[in-house]
Amino acid sequence: MRILALDSTAVAASVCLMDGEKIVADCYQNTRQTHSQTLMPMVQFAMQCAGWQMRDVDLLAVSAGPGSFTGVRIGISCIKGLAFPDHKPCCGVSVLQAMAENFSHQDGRICAVMDARCRQVYNALFEIKNGKVIRLCEDRALTLDELREDLLKRGEGTYILMGDGALLCRQAPELSGLSDAGILLKMAPETLCMQRASGVARAAIKAYNEEKTVNGDKLLPVYLRLPQAQRELKKRQEGAK
Repeated sequence: MRILALDSTAVAASVCLMDGEKIVADCYQNTRQTHSQTLMPMVQFAMQCAGWQMRDVDLLAVSAGPGSFTGVRIGISCIKGLAFPDHKPCCGVSVLQAMAENFSHQDGRICAVMDARCRQVYNALFEIKNGKVIRLCEDRALTLDELREDLLKRGEGTYILMGDGALLCRQAPELSGLSDAGILLKMAPETLCMQRASGVARAAIKAYNEEKTVNGDKLLPVYLRLPQAQRELKKRQEGAK
């Protein structure tokens, strides 16, 4: 099965072509250019280098969130546009799950975190055993204090921090005392730390095998919280009561 996978949930963007378990092309950029400028040219470049046409692609995959509201929408829109002409099956996967998939070569616990601003993170925890990624909790949006309390409840252990919120968590005062409770937070290697489309492709294979694909028009983003404008409106409305 040939997969075209995209990730645009944060500042960086990436494109991966996978044939079975083999990565055929893996493009990544972190230039701070907008995804509307870079994502489709990266798709075109990867397809050209691999000698693929869209008719060769069996499954389209995208990280459907959580993450940047604009970035998530751009990725979803690109996949919808690519799927429409030939009604290609699509798969939206959790970018947090995708991060863990890219670390499946090593046993351990994963703390996947994305910076949600205002001392909050998007987070999910995973355990990897013998190459299998086991989810320990659902994707969630929570404060750093809430993350600390959850880790304390789970007891001693070492967690590998992954994602664009990894450095934030590593340096956060809210999490600095966890080592006293036997909880260690370690940064993933730089080459594996950030979210990448190769993990999206790996997660999509599992979703495909579980018959969790959809048509492009049914592909939806997963935000976990309201956009800032709606949050501010809700706050004003509650204050006016």
